[in-house]
Amino acid sequence: MRGAAYDRIVQLTTFPAETPPDEIAGHLRAHGYAIVERAVDDAVMDRLAAEAAPHIAASDAGRDDYDGRHTRRTGALIARCPTARELVMHPTVVGTVGAFLDHVTSFQLHLTQIISIEPGETQQKLHRDEMAFDFYPFPTDYHVQCNTMWALTDFTVENGGTHVVVGSSTVPEPAAASLPSGQVVMPRGSVLFYDGKVLHGGGANTSAGPRQGVNITYCVGWVRQEENQYLACPPEVARTLDDDLLRMMGYQEGAFALGYVGDQEDPLAVLRGEHRKKRTIAETPQRSDDHRQFVDELAADQRA
Repeated sequence: MRGAAYDRIVQLTTFPAETPPDEIAGHLRAHGYAIVERAVDDAVMDRLAAEAAPHIAASDAGRDDYDGRHTRRTGALIARCPTARELVMHPTVVGTVGAFLDHVTSFQLHLTQIISIEPGETQQKLHRDEMAFDFYPFPTDYHVQCNTMWALTDFTVENGGTHVVVGSSTVPEPAAASLPSGQVVMPRGSVLFYDGKVLHGGGANTSAGPRQGVNITYCVGWVRQEENQYLACPPEVARTLDDDLLRMMGYQEGAFALGYVGDQEDPLAVLRGEHRKKRTIAETPQRSDDHRQFVDELAADQRA
């Protein structure tokens, strides 16, 4: 059976587009998800759909029941679809992800992918996205990623709206089977936020048309990204992009001493053909007590 059976079915909570990121992040932290309706208008999604159409048509269907034998996955959206860059850097998304992952020095783009669930697809096996990190058992209270799924088409019960097991982020299987489950129903231009621990999965598509979602996810700066952004977006394209987007793609230090180039040079500077040293340990944002203590001790040693 691809998706577990849940006796308690609930309606998922939605928020208007003007909701502050901190409020969205609070709901995400408490329940494992949040839905913001109509975060962008149809014109944005029309542009993205037109840009993505030839790439979706060229994408193969999945090779197993997990990926979906009637599901196409189309990546490399930064390079292929300029409009996708707007979704990656959408202020509500960046603000929410920043608030949710505020325990780390930096966060970065994890993957970009349009998931097209076509008619005849069955329900996906419920899963937690953190399993991509070699099934490493991260502590329950440590979040390593924050995900979004944008509605390129309307999400309905019939066309395969995502199933979310509410509150399962802190509950292991099989106990999670006692939790309420909801199916994401949202209009085009809306965005689902969900964490890396919550049980979820694509729905069965019993409709006559595809359900298309733009999966853009983010992770802490010290882990490997699911999609290799440096090959998915070639350097000649990357050099045409703005600095904030490039930093989000990973052209930054993931933490102190992570991600520099050559003789400790800043990766964005190297991409631009410049020479600039990476930040020192004291210049790096200090998110933990251990980091702050080390910097304080270093300063005291230098004064002595």
